[in-house]
Amino acid sequence: MSKKVPVLVTGGAGYIGSHAVLALKDAGWDVAVIDNLVTGFAFAVPKGVPLYQGDIADGDLLARIFAERGIQAIMHFAGSVVVPESVENPLKYYHNNTANSRALIEAAVKGGVKHFIFSSTAATYGIPEVSPVTEDSPKQPINPYGMSKLMTEIMLKDVAAAHPVNYCALRYFNVAGADPQARTGQSTAGATHLIKVAVEAALGKRESVSVFGTDFDTPDGTGVRDYIHVSDLAAAHVLALEALTEAPGQSLTMNCGYGTGFSVLDVLDAVDRATNIKISRVLEGRRAGDPDSLISDNSRIKATLPWVPRYADLDLIVAHALAWERRLGEIREG
Repeated sequence: MSKKVPVLVTGGAGYIGSHAVLALKDAGWDVAVIDNLVTGFAFAVPKGVPLYQGDIADGDLLARIFAERGIQAIMHFAGSVVVPESVENPLKYYHNNTANSRALIEAAVKGGVKHFIFSSTAATYGIPEVSPVTEDSPKQPINPYGMSKLMTEIMLKDVAAAHPVNYCALRYFNVAGADPQARTGQSTAGATHLIKVAVEAALGKRESVSVFGTDFDTPDGTGVRDYIHVSDLAAAHVLALEALTEAPGQSLTMNCGYGTGFSVLDVLDAVDRATNIKISRVLEGRRAGDPDSLISDNSRIKATLPWVPRYADLDLIVAHALAWERRLGEIREG
């Protein structure tokens, strides 16, 4: 059994980070959060979990948190995640995702933090020639978002070779859904994730959903993606942390997805089924750089961790996203 060390979660008031905090807390880990609350929400941090409002590039603040909490592991979610914005404003992404990660990693080395889990992305693969995509597929990002994450992976690899730190980079595919108990979910205004957008439309918060491209080389002509439930993803982080603490000399890079794909129309049909409402669909042209299909080969994570997804069902993912969207309305009204 691995020893449960104190963990600092960066971006722990955000979408995926807040689910990781719940998963850690539910599993009995001692956890603290740092978040600047620019895109995160204090209400997403569970009661009893210390929240430090601040920047991950603030070395003095990090040193204080490490000392106060005895931090020995970091789960790093803080960053910017909107692909089109990264194309329009690349320097923001190289600052928030790469430069700030460098500062955080440096503080971790100085503070003697031994384990580092990094929230990476399938965008590191760019437009893969073969799908499902393995971890060894070429890394050819086609936007600053993917490149900013890949640069952080490379930094971690180099730092782990030079210092007593091990890391796990988890490359996410399309994260969706919400905590099954509706304790947290995706709360960002103006989110671009398809399932979030679709449930907002179903509940009258948007007039329609744009379908970007109907001429892809897929069964129905719309893009196919691998949607992973955020709580299954959070569980993978906890198992990855256990693996890092059990084998301090070993680092890991793994895809996080189910290895199955659904098209844009499949997703919209699932939301229609869940609500008995037909969402208005606006057919538009493709967005630059959208691959036809992006599905993970998840055999490495299955072979490496005792990870058994609990929510690998599109209708369940949609149901949890809808439940959270309704709850979010109550929170905002309250």
